[in-house]
Amino acid sequence: MKIVIVGGVAGGANVATRARRLSETAEIVLIERGPYVSFANCGLPYHIGGEIESRDALLVQSPERLRRIFNIDVRVLNEVIAIDRANKMVGIRNVLTGETVWERYDHLVLSTGAVPIRPAFQGIDLPEVFALRGMEDMDRINDRLSSNDVKSAIVVGGSFVGLEIAEQLHRRGVTVTVIDSSDHLLKSLDVEMAAPLVRELDYHGVEVVLEESVTDLRRETGKRISVTTDRGAVYVADMVILGIGVRPQSELAKRANLELGPGGAVVVNDYLQTSDPNIWAAGDCVQLKHRISGKAVHIPLAGPANRGGRLIADNILGVPRPFRGPMGTSVVRVFELTAACTGLSERSLQDLAIPYRSVHLHPNAHAKYFPGSQPVSIKLLFDPANGTLLGAQATGKRGVEKRIDVIATAIAGNLTVEELGDLDLCYAPPYGTAKDPVNMAGMAASNILAGLVESISWNQIPANTRGVTILDVRNKPECERGVIPHALQIPLPELRERLGEVPKHQPVIVYCQSGQRSYIACRILTQHGYRAKNLSGSYATWSAQRSFTAKKREAHAGQLAVAAC
Repeated sequence: MKIVIVGGVAGGANVATRARRLSETAEIVLIERGPYVSFANCGLPYHIGGEIESRDALLVQSPERLRRIFNIDVRVLNEVIAIDRANKMVGIRNVLTGETVWERYDHLVLSTGAVPIRPAFQGIDLPEVFALRGMEDMDRINDRLSSNDVKSAIVVGGSFVGLEIAEQLHRRGVTVTVIDSSDHLLKSLDVEMAAPLVRELDYHGVEVVLEESVTDLRRETGKRISVTTDRGAVYVADMVILGIGVRPQSELAKRANLELGPGGAVVVNDYLQTSDPNIWAAGDCVQLKHRISGKAVHIPLAGPANRGGRLIADNILGVPRPFRGPMGTSVVRVFELTAACTGLSERSLQDLAIPYRSVHLHPNAHAKYFPGSQPVSIKLLFDPANGTLLGAQATGKRGVEKRIDVIATAIAGNLTVEELGDLDLCYAPPYGTAKDPVNMAGMAASNILAGLVESISWNQIPANTRGVTILDVRNKPECERGVIPHALQIPLPELRERLGEVPKHQPVIVYCQSGQRSYIACRILTQHGYRAKNLSGSYATWSAQRSFTAKKREAHAGQLAVAAC
């Protein structure tokens, strides 16, 4: 059996090494267009910032090691330019000499990856405009930074890579501006969960410009670049880095008349076969079936690429296993803050017309009495009919990725919110709480399903509060730091004695700082005949989003004023 693999890095290298472990007799050929067959793509920004000091640390496998340990025929600086499906042959061109040879295959694997999105801006090809995808890109950015004349940079796009490179440029002493056309950073998060990222970037001196689309790039005096947006604002910097996202690199598959999805990704079945049963595909070039929605999605993440490569080898060599599909589980560090998510966001659920409910909470990542305790903000999305988990997002300084990993595992196991509340998770004061934040999220959602409390989200508070009472049950010092307008203030310990102050003829929206005390208040009010609703996430969620919105308005006003001048 002869297996020819097009592309290394995550997907292709995993196919090759897993196939060898399963079969000592298979002939395995790995073709890679670049000079590096397997490198840590996700580590590139951190070498630019200097956190990963050694460039060689990013080289996961060398061609020599793959040949020596795995007996794989590795051909770097070779490019597959054509597929003859009828005769099961591929045309391979040597990048250095231009010579082309044809190679037979029994099974062909496409792991061609993705390339950075480069919109057709005027000036997109200027030498001061960079994108980060491979080792060569990283080297070019480092060379530019090492020239000592880079004092400022503009990152176009608030994607994972965009935020990582912004953080690392700041680490290098560069003044950074991030411009994104969306209303918030990281589209896999919902707007209120992404709001703390803007605050964190702002705290560290990174300017964030939202809801502005770049229209053109122009060279100014010397090597400086001006970036113009659709609002008429102009930003000037010494270099521009594109962090808009990636598109599948599927031109080879298209020329071979393999089926492609609407976004250009290669269509595969549950076993990662393309429309040709002898051709397989994995990694960032394919579209996969989302594990929750069942819809075709393009999720260019290292985890699905690695698992997909392994499964292709299994399926080729007689260990048939379907790929259950990705959930988009991902994490990013932005200075001291971590943001992570899994499953479907609220916006995605709305777009797919999937019924859902949500809860927000802000418990401590570990015991409050133990030094260093910090809150972790969690948003849990679930099916209102049966409590099936649909997605989760979290931000905070500690324990964020742990909670999202647990919830991702729960989703994969088809657990409900009630079962989430019952999970037996480890506890010691330095690491968690006796009721872990994951348990608390499940319990809060279970209370809603059981009808113990009615919940309302931050964006459902009516602009006109006539006909509704907003009740603040925090203590006086908390209220002095900020309140929701027109709120009636009654501290929770005084609520039973002061029930007469709460109008009974209209709904009552109750909030505290994070949602726990307001839940208790709702139970008191409900059992006394009130129509009480608990503000999910309470003041912590509402104020974060309000502050974020106010900052956007202020920024836009300033940008328009500059543009008018």
